Amino acid sequence: MRFVFRALSASGLAVLMVAAGFSVSAASDVTGHVYVNDNTAVQNTIAGFDRHSDGSLTPMAGSPFAAGGQGTGTLVGSQGSLQVSSDGRYLLAADAGSNQISVLRIRPDGSLVPAQGSPVSSGGIEPISVAVHDELVFVANEGSAASGTGSNYTGFSLNAGGHLAPLAGSNVPLPITASPGDIFFNSTGTKLIGVEVGTTDPSTFRIDSFTVAKNGTLTAAPGSPFAAEAAGPFGSEFSPTNPSHLYVSNAHAGPGNGSVSVFDVAGNGALTSIGASPYADTQTAPCWVEISHDGAYLFAVNTASTTISSYRIQADGSLTYLSSTPFKSGAGIRPFDARLDPSGATLYVVDAAVDAVSGFAVDGGSLTELPGSPFLLPVGAKPFGIVAI
Repeated sequence: MRFVFRALSASGLAVLMVAAGFSVSAASDVTGHVYVNDNTAVQNTIAGFDRHSDGSLTPMAGSPFAAGGQGTGTLVGSQGSLQVSSDGRYLLAADAGSNQISVLRIRPDGSLVPAQGSPVSSGGIEPISVAVHDELVFVANEGSAASGTGSNYTGFSLNAGGHLAPLAGSNVPLPITASPGDIFFNSTGTKLIGVEVGTTDPSTFRIDSFTVAKNGTLTAAPGSPFAAEAAGPFGSEFSPTNPSHLYVSNAHAGPGNGSVSVFDVAGNGALTSIGASPYADTQTAPCWVEISHDGAYLFAVNTASTTISSYRIQADGSLTYLSSTPFKSGAGIRPFDARLDPSGATLYVVDAAVDAVSGFAVDGGSLTELPGSPFLLPVGAKPFGIVAI
């Protein structure tokens, strides 16, 4: 349809768009793109959307795009299974069903094509989260409970051509009870955090902290892994404006007992709680965390409550709970990973149970769901990662 539009005059375009049920502004003001890791069975795909100035999404021509590996076709809970390279040229996707990582080149029009040599082995079993900083990439592999193997963090280098190569000596084995949920760098690339969601045993609720050398060598912080402050540490993020402030959601403390922990990360990677951490939101299962680009607000997606909690981030890094915003789709949609667009004006959330993306207008710490939300994903998607560019 987009190719037909380009061949029409302005007046003809308007007529055809009205006849097709589109507004002129919705089809002509593309300001960026949103991508979702569909995690589809057999052949994994990436759904691509054009992002418009009002925050609305429309499927991109050619979407969904083949990732190259395989998805599981089942719901997978993790944060960061889809990432954009630091130079904005490539999309990196976890192919959880084939134990691989795909690298796709982002064309000028937003369409995706596999990079040469993609996909590559993830270095473990069931990759679920990807961390990227400049040429360094680390992957969290869930592992296989049946075989008791394959749970680890594994490092790679990413060159200018989009080729991923394993980093020698970068594999960090994890206990099979780790159930990693997230791996990510701070803004300077000097710290790497991995979160172990764990089981029902409190000793398995852990946070792994490493300092990172320029060549990708990891050094575990003194005292790492650190005990989480509540059950089920899950989605996490560093402040974009303070690379020593770390935020970790606590998802498994039970109904109404959700919270977010805040830590100061020392130069050697050691973690120390900030203020009265953890900070409650009275919701259930806060699993995913996103922080405004100015570092002023934190949004926690409460999967079981089907709400998003807003916090004000104070100067010392501590949190003040503001409110929780429900999804207009109602309960049971399984809201998962969330990302802000580059302007910070719109927050997008993957709705895993209904194969859709919800969009919210952001005004400081206030959220208002967009009129056209949610936006449908391709049939068969079991999504678990999202990025906005």
